[in-house]
Amino acid sequence: MLDGPIWAAANGAQAHFARVHGQAAMFHPAVSPVATLRPGHDERAWADLAALAGPGARIGLAGVTAAPPPDWDVEYTIPGVQMVATRAGAASHVDAAPLGPGDVPDMLELAARAGFDAFPERALDLGTYLGVRRGGRLVAMAGERARPPGWTEISGVCTDPAHRGQGLAGRVVRALAAGIEGRGETAFLHASAANTTAIRLYESLGFTLRRTTTFHRLRVP
Repeated sequence: MLDGPIWAAANGAQAHFARVHGQAAMFHPAVSPVATLRPGHDERAWADLAALAGPGARIGLAGVTAAPPPDWDVEYTIPGVQMVATRAGAASHVDAAPLGPGDVPDMLELAARAGFDAFPERALDLGTYLGVRRGGRLVAMAGERARPPGWTEISGVCTDPAHRGQGLAGRVVRALAAGIEGRGETAFLHASAANTTAIRLYESLGFTLRRTTTFHRLRVP
């Protein structure tokens, strides 16, 4: 299931947030600008993805190791890791609170301060988001994205640069993982392989490496 979590989610419980065409699937850009190809896809999948996204569209492609055709513009490629929760989270003493529609402007501002390339305005539609405020300002958050059967992905983890080193991201991730486990599912997440600080944090929270993966930013011909 986790070899193609976006594919599984788009063809399952989150189908109403996604579009599928042949061997390609993608969430609606307003909820998440991420696409994927069916596990075990063949070369025709790229034409399916082009038809799905549209000419000139910029998309994030997750979990696909095959190189795109030469006429696709590859803006960047990032080696990544996929990690799964292997021990219970603990939400006690966490000062994270659920975020709602009224918090979206603050979420977008925090994501920009944290260096996100793009953060979707309707990310909340995909699942729970928790945040931490200091002096009324949102300084840390994380939320749920893909939900293949039995699993929930933790995504959008970010902390205001002025508040890093205080364990805030860890508290929010731990609280989310506990909530996911509480409804009988298992949390998983992705990170850049080069972000060893984040990987060590996730390991300390009970996440272990499942596999390596790749993230691309592409422009459709």
